[in-house]
Amino acid sequence: MVPTGTRSRGPALRVAIVDDHVMVLEGITAHLRATRTDIDVVIAEASWLGLVSHAEFPVDIVLLDLNLGDGLPVATKIRALTTAGTRTIIMSRHADASSIHGALAAGALAFVPKSESAEELVAAIHAVAAGARHLSPAAARTLGSVNPVRDPGLGRQEQRAMVLYAAGRSIKEVADEMSTTEETVKSYIKRARRKYRQIGVDVGTKILLRRRGIHEGWLTPE
Repeated sequence: MVPTGTRSRGPALRVAIVDDHVMVLEGITAHLRATRTDIDVVIAEASWLGLVSHAEFPVDIVLLDLNLGDGLPVATKIRALTTAGTRTIIMSRHADASSIHGALAAGALAFVPKSESAEELVAAIHAVAAGARHLSPAAARTLGSVNPVRDPGLGRQEQRAMVLYAAGRSIKEVADEMSTTEETVKSYIKRARRKYRQIGVDVGTKILLRRRGIHEGWLTPE
């Protein structure tokens, strides 16, 4: 684990970095600590639990790896950070349109592919600190090819059923997870699919549903 600590340097931005690739975590942390006096890395963790249980949490900005491999949808994490008053920058080796759109739709203010330079990440931190959205040039070009889709207006239980089903669970497994009946789960999924059809999105098969799950940020690409 990368050592962490708070340093008193005036109004520096309090930043957390979360990435389960330790070399990436150590590299970004070391660069920011060595070269920036306006950015204070107070948390450097390899897991979501490590972040939210840290004594310095919440912070101003979290640099969050898109896929930590913990099974939690990135959209859930982003919304939790937003609720805590923290702004989110997503870092990822996946720079496809679905990943970018899903992160932004969930509330992230910036998306920076890991192929970008450290200075691009610094630019994202400054933009997000000002409340602005930031995309690297490559990410912006990729996102430009995506047509925006209206919100289908899913209810909380409908969305949960769709997330679990899109992740590969059976109807019975979804029912067990939600502590309800299989018929109720089928009803949730049927209503959710109908709402998507009403905005012109077909999620009538599990393949299409998985694609939509990636697009919405419920799932991450393999």
